[in-house]
Amino acid sequence: MSKDKTLLIMAAGMGSRFGGLKQLEPVGPNNEFIIDYSIYDAINAGFTKIVFIIKKENYDIFKETIGKRIESHIKTEYVFQTNDNIPLKYKELLKGRVTPLGTAHAILCAESKIKEPFAIINSDDFYGRDAYKKASNYLSNIKDNHYGLIAYRLGNTLSPNGAAKRGVCKVNENNELITLIESSTELDGDIVRVSPLNGSQSFTTAKDTIVSMNFLLFTPSIFNILKEKLLTFLEINKDKLDTAEFLIPIVLNECLNEDKVTIDIVETNSTWYGVTYKEDKKIVVDAIKKLIDSRIYNKNLYDGGKNE
Repeated sequence: MSKDKTLLIMAAGMGSRFGGLKQLEPVGPNNEFIIDYSIYDAINAGFTKIVFIIKKENYDIFKETIGKRIESHIKTEYVFQTNDNIPLKYKELLKGRVTPLGTAHAILCAESKIKEPFAIINSDDFYGRDAYKKASNYLSNIKDNHYGLIAYRLGNTLSPNGAAKRGVCKVNENNELITLIESSTELDGDIVRVSPLNGSQSFTTAKDTIVSMNFLLFTPSIFNILKEKLLTFLEINKDKLDTAEFLIPIVLNECLNEDKVTIDIVETNSTWYGVTYKEDKKIVVDAIKKLIDSRIYNKNLYDGGKNE
């Protein structure tokens, strides 16, 4: 069993549809961000370190806001998503690129900081307390190349304000992931319309379909897989490296197809909240207020230590 567990928070992307650095958008009564509640829940669940993956130019604002609040409560480190780990012959092809290379590359950038089982999350998603408890329990017994995915019901993750990208899961009888279909999803009454981003046929599905929200559970063995896959990705996409994305769902699908890994579905009863569109912010603010009123969180988050 592993005692140390790291939470890797992916915060290198800008929120294009939301229109700004939505990771730093206040949602709590004392200007707390969604990240604050994620870290608080992770500490209560037994995580021992936080690693932020950010853009270098955002370091000061992260350090002065989030860092100042959490560094006295948990070990905190920062890594930058840069092209330092890209072979020289491809670096030249990436010079004109504006956006980060993708989530799989972001994870690989954190290799030097993580030697223990770890979870990854998006910085701007509210995952809920049960999700962190389930993640922590799974990481206590995780084995190399046998990873986990914290799973939600699709209908509980969608915005009423428009379509949202979700990883629709196909699962086998052993509750293991068969494939992850990155899709644009949108509520339509009692069903969800699903448009796979790979261009395959659109379909409808039930609201209780299992989905991934990028809350994934790994051992450091994933880094060697990512290094190998990165080289293949760079070579295949060398003529379009200004736009191609090296994404963790695509890497995991490839590994599943090659029987390199198994990925357990770890379902949570938590409700997911997020700010995909500006209009979603009020939904998140109201949800957190209800959780404070129910004494799930303190109004001043860290007052009185743990809040069960």
